[in-house]
Amino acid sequence: MFKLAPSILSADFAKLGEEIAKIEEAGAEYVHIDVMDGMFVPSISFGMPIMKSIRQQSKCVFDVHLMIEEPVRYVKEFQEAGADLITVHAEACKHLDRTIQAIKELGVKVGVALNPATPLSVLDYVLDQVDMVLIMSVNPGFGGQSFIPYSLDKIRQLKQIIDEKGLQVDIQVDGGVKLTNAKEIIDAGANILVAGTAVFGGDAAANVAAFKALQ
Repeated sequence: MFKLAPSILSADFAKLGEEIAKIEEAGAEYVHIDVMDGMFVPSISFGMPIMKSIRQQSKCVFDVHLMIEEPVRYVKEFQEAGADLITVHAEACKHLDRTIQAIKELGVKVGVALNPATPLSVLDYVLDQVDMVLIMSVNPGFGGQSFIPYSLDKIRQLKQIIDEKGLQVDIQVDGGVKLTNAKEIIDAGANILVAGTAVFGGDAAANVAAFKALQ
């Protein structure tokens, strides 16, 4: 059983509350919130005020993906804004272990994201400390990119490592996820799928239902 995490970066911001209500009613378990600072990635998105305003309208898991430099500076503010899960990039943290511990101390779940070319070996000493690993299947910063095929091998390898260690760690995949490749991604070992344009590019409720029908 996989869970769907629609990325609101692709939603209509003029109707953000309505868009979130649609996906929640259709069965999406997570709301994926991409926070970009213009430094770690070229784009700039949104921050705590937007999160606070939509938190009151949704019971979904708020899955906050921090694509920002030294995210430890802001994790408390995102927790206070309503994050249930905070994911940081290994590449953006000077001290990854310290950042993971800082998030855990706030009482929220913690994820570590890896860019496409970042090896799984960066997780060697922290995998047992995290709740989720996010495999980026595109280079972060823009929506609508194509899935990088070698990501499937990376997902399989990560799943094997998690199983061999006997850990309970979710595998989330973000980037180019569509109805046409979702099953392949799930079969490789992922159990949380992030989808932006594949959900919000059209009838969001119908698109969520179509993803959920893949169960």
